[in-house]
Amino acid sequence: MGRITAALSTAAKPAVELGTAPLTIESVLKVASGECELSLSREPAFRDRIERGALFLKQTLDEGATVYGVTTGYGDSCVVDIPRHLIPELPEHLVRYHGCGSGALFDREATLAVLTARLCSLSRGFSGVRWVLLERLSQLINLQILPCIPCEGSVGASGDLTPLSYVAAALIGEREVSYRGSIRPATEALHEAGLVPIKLAPKEGLAIMNGTAVMTGLACLAWSRAQYLSRLASRLSSMAALALRGNREHFDPRLFAVKPHAGQGEVAAWIYADMAPGASAAAGARLQDRYSIRCAPHVIGVLRDALTWMRRDIENELNSANDNPIVDPDHRMIFHGGHFYGGHISFAMDSLKAAVASVADLMDRQLALLVDAKFNSGLPQNLSGASAERAPLNHGFKAVQISVSAWTAEALKLTMPAASFSRSTESHNQDKVSMGTIAARDCLRVLELTEQVAAALMLATRQALLLRRRQGELDTAMLAAGLRAFSEHALPEFQFLEEDRRLDHTLQSTFGAIRAQAWPLYD
Repeated sequence: MGRITAALSTAAKPAVELGTAPLTIESVLKVASGECELSLSREPAFRDRIERGALFLKQTLDEGATVYGVTTGYGDSCVVDIPRHLIPELPEHLVRYHGCGSGALFDREATLAVLTARLCSLSRGFSGVRWVLLERLSQLINLQILPCIPCEGSVGASGDLTPLSYVAAALIGEREVSYRGSIRPATEALHEAGLVPIKLAPKEGLAIMNGTAVMTGLACLAWSRAQYLSRLASRLSSMAALALRGNREHFDPRLFAVKPHAGQGEVAAWIYADMAPGASAAAGARLQDRYSIRCAPHVIGVLRDALTWMRRDIENELNSANDNPIVDPDHRMIFHGGHFYGGHISFAMDSLKAAVASVADLMDRQLALLVDAKFNSGLPQNLSGASAERAPLNHGFKAVQISVSAWTAEALKLTMPAASFSRSTESHNQDKVSMGTIAARDCLRVLELTEQVAAALMLATRQALLLRRRQGELDTAMLAAGLRAFSEHALPEFQFLEEDRRLDHTLQSTFGAIRAQAWPLYD
């Protein structure tokens, strides 16, 4: 135990506590990012509840009762009774035969989000697990002994069985983990950390695996990235509108008072404030801007408003008991049900990826206007900064616009709802499944593509505003303070594009900063 205490104490990080109040998305992110450790409440009532659940389950088994997945086989094999002397071996068999995941491994952030979500659910006290299991999961998190979890193989009911089997396997010292910068056998990493593999109690393998932790952990990450992206897209819309000499009246609060969707009005107010009166449309500008400018609040606002109910459903799932059976020590009942079904997360992620992809499409259209001399109100073709003599030789953002079109098309292609592809599996026992984990993975990919689009638009709008300033059409001192600070300081590495040069490294660093939510926006 000495090595464990020393390893935990050297971190000196604040802790997110389980067992006192529901976790929020932000709490999960703090653990997933490494900003905070995770601790179990020291309140006696919390530990007592966990231990009462495990004791009640043991008493029920001692009385000879039949409990699914404890005294029976799994899934369609629930009609098969396990001989009493073989019951202790059943959890390890569940773990082992689900060791068939495929695809890339979840990264560190996603793995920590998954572990946090699973521990949060088990901490509700309705899973019949022992206190030692909660302690060991918290140690995996805080010591960064991270199971290597393949991302493919879950249909989202009965929960995330296959990916979560890699969590259970790490606890019993099987398969591989990432620890101290390398992938190694779990038993070796546990030994190095001063831990020993645990022996799973009769329901503990099922309790770890039979739940929605993978899709829920990923949903927390997706929600946060989408929330930031919605604010960034609003600011980039402001910059695009200014670069195109757009009409500020399109975003007037009095206009949006008559169609009072909260998120839509919020975005309009941000853009209206960014477009300070002295920097709005010049004489002779269009009475009505094209839709990708004029309707930016209506597109981004859908995402802003959707995030509200998505937070509700994600956090409700996060703080729920979502395995089967449910062990209720208060009423001394064991309920067999289907709380592992990830329908709410699936619907939220399918909806989120559609709303995010629509924002990608909006930004793609804004960039298309900026680079086209037929539509960009006097800016050079392709936003090239070349001199008149060298203009025929230079192509500015032409190829960037093509790449943005490709990224947007891929994002839009992925908006097909994953839930619509429910497949009957496991001898038609799991005959209606949620596909929640596939939806969450799709959503993260759509977010990645959309963040790439945002990075490109960010460079393009910066170039366009610099061109306006060079043409004497824009005095940056007239810009709203927040927008001016953002446009001048968010991209210190971006140099005005006068002659053609590679932009991939700048795009990648900008994309990385967006994903890391590096710049404050409307805070």
